[in-house]
Amino acid sequence: MSATADLVLRGARLSDRDGLADIAIAGDRIVGIDAGAGPARESIDVGGRLVTPGLVESHIHPDKAFLDDRVVSTAGSLEEAIRLTAEAKRVFTADDIRDRARRVLDLAVQAGTTAMRAHVEVDPIVGLTGMETMLRLREEYAAALDLQLCAFPQEGIVRAPGTEGLLRRALTMGADLVGGCPYNDSDGLEHIRIVFALATAFGVDADFHVDFADEPQHLHVREIAASTVRVGWQGRVTVGHVTELAAVPGFRQDEIVAEIVAARLGVICLPATDLYLMGRQDDSNVRRGLTPVRRLLRAGVPVALASNNIRNPFTPVGTADLSHMAFLMAVAAHMGTPVDLRALLAAVTVYPARLLRLPDYGLGLGCFADLVVWDCARPEDVVASLPPRRLVIKRGRVTVETRHEVIARWRDRPQAGPA
Repeated sequence: MSATADLVLRGARLSDRDGLADIAIAGDRIVGIDAGAGPARESIDVGGRLVTPGLVESHIHPDKAFLDDRVVSTAGSLEEAIRLTAEAKRVFTADDIRDRARRVLDLAVQAGTTAMRAHVEVDPIVGLTGMETMLRLREEYAAALDLQLCAFPQEGIVRAPGTEGLLRRALTMGADLVGGCPYNDSDGLEHIRIVFALATAFGVDADFHVDFADEPQHLHVREIAASTVRVGWQGRVTVGHVTELAAVPGFRQDEIVAEIVAARLGVICLPATDLYLMGRQDDSNVRRGLTPVRRLLRAGVPVALASNNIRNPFTPVGTADLSHMAFLMAVAAHMGTPVDLRALLAAVTVYPARLLRLPDYGLGLGCFADLVVWDCARPEDVVASLPPRRLVIKRGRVTVETRHEVIARWRDRPQAGPA
């Protein structure tokens, strides 16, 4: 540790140790975690509050967020959400995408998100306008957010001629990875083949929206797992939604989960969207429509929770605050024990960081100082009570400071005496 740190967080509570510790930061790295750090250019007493690594948003669509003032879904089905959003995209402009995406990014940064993977529509409708805009925003927000951009073919590839070429151009322009959506294409298997061909040709990761239905109509995750192993892309492929997995018997779930484990796939659950769109045809015992998170975690699969859409036909609500996704999942997935709540915190920090393959992420010596100071003492409370974030730190610099004051004025009023 250097003689004088740039910043020390004094009196921090960490989830993996008893007592309080001082976190010393030099430059953009953590250089000390002990009970009595030395001098620092800046010292902040966090008063026994919990400190965690930054939140990691692994699946979100900033370019089609905040459409609720122009598009209203009536049936609430996935098919209608795709159709209405495709119609809305026809009048998207660069300025429109930029303004709505900024709203999302600002909310996420204020909530403590320090890294994000954004899916950007690339198709013959919107062309590359969204990607061009998001590439500029990636630079604009670099001081507060590591932003990965996924070139995403929502409208399909096979049934939307020209999309494969647009995906190639997006990757050439600087997109970080390629996405897929085989359930919304005329040939899901060919769609998967094309995505893997692009991923291997450009040397990038792949991220699929997959198996998003109440019944096991597709189970494309099995082909994705097999393709991952075949091309040697283990640890570089993620799958989002995967709600169909919950609709097969337990023994088949175990078989498919074993294939996911063998391919080292990461799974992303999108609770707000999945709860909203699934189970729409059920008259009784309405299904939650969530991928079996607990079964996946028990098998050692890294499972992330993510926001997906913010206030559009896919999801009419949203805050871009990942703690809300963990809170929602605790109730919807019956994950309420202290161990469960800590696992849900990991699902918005450690696990998505692994899926995004973020280097030097965490709360250890040498890790990047991407941190959140929570207004609580226990890691379980992050999920259980949605506490304010006092500080957000990105690469060793405080990027967000929140001051929260509640004045109970009613207590100052004279109490009425007995009649």
